[in-house]
Parts: sequence; C-alpha cells; structure tokens
Amino acid sequence: MVTLGGDSHKRTHTLVAVDQNGRQLAQKTLLATKAGHLEALQWAARWSQRKWALEDCRHVSRRFEADLLAAGELVVRVPSKLTGGARKVARTSGKSDPIDTLAVARAALREPDLPVAKLEGAGREVRLLLDHREDLVGERTRIQNRLRWHLHELEPEAVIPARMLSRYHTLAELEGRLRSQHGVVVEIAIELVFAFVN
Repeated sequence: MVTLGGDSHKRTHTLVAVDQNGRQLAQKTLLATKAGHLEALQWAARWSQRKWALEDCRHVSRRFEADLLAAGELVVRVPSKLTGGARKVARTSGKSDPIDTLAVARAALREPDLPVAKLEGAGREVRLLLDHREDLVGERTRIQNRLRWHLHELEPEAVIPARMLSRYHTLAELEGRLRSQHGVVVEIAIELVFAFVN
C-alpha cells in the first residue's frame, strides 16, 4: 500500500507518495481548490492501494479532506507533534513543505492507530455555534468592562447593577447623561453604549 502524505496550506497542498518502507516515490504541489483536489485524485489513481495521511490542521485541510472522503478515499489525520522532529534532522535548514509532507507520510507508517477522518455533520455545526456564542458573550463582557471603567472616571458616584448594562432603558438613560458631558472619554463611552444598542 502507498501512503500519500499531505501538507496543506491556505493556497496549496504539497503531496508525497511513499512505499511501505517510507521511500519517496513521487511528489506534487497543487492549488488548494476544487480543481486542485480533483488533480490530486487523478495523480493518486496510479496506485490502486493507497491511504491518505493529512497533517491534522483542519482549518486549512478540511475542504481537501472532505473532497477526498466524498470520493471514497481512506484518510487518516496525523497530529503535528508526530512530524516536528523531521525538520531538525533534515539536510536543508528552515521550513520545507516537501520535507514536512514526507514526515507526515512516514509518521502515518510508524503509527498504525491514527484517527481515521470522517465527514463531519451536525456535531461540527453545534460546536461552531457554541464557539460563536462564547465569542459574542466574551466580547459583550469586554465592552461592558470598558464602559464601566469610563463611567467610573466620569461619574464615580454612579452605581449600575451588574445586569443593567444589558437593558435598553438603562443604556438610553446612560446615553442621555453622557450627552450632557464633553471630552474624549465621553465620546468613547457613548461609542461603547452604541455597541450594545446595535
């Protein structure tokens, strides 16, 4: 069986084919596009028994991985930590996509129990939505904290209970009070109030 290692980047994928002993058979770099993925499948078709080993960096390899899986290919995910030492012992210094790709393929040969990739369904969408919600809540909290510090500077005696900065009537009242004042801190505070309203 031939192992096809893949090192994915935003614009390109570098591929290396190795035999069962880890000897390099072929190498190819192609665009990270649908057409490039089709070209990869055509290139790999010369080996009837093959397995793809992609470095597990799904933020750039997800589309390629999905296209391979949709075509019925076997794909395993190789954690980056398994390939880190390859660059240290390489003959060339610095980053080299062919060296990295060869390391991915050889790591897949060494590690028979790598996770097999599968098409992600609703679970991924739920995770994305939860992460997005968490980001929004974090951003709201940062804005509230900044607004509270500016309000403390402008009106040290003012007390606004914790959950009141989420209420429109509180924000409208606050904006009215701020509009009667002047200065950069006031302008920033008003902008932060508008961040909640919009």
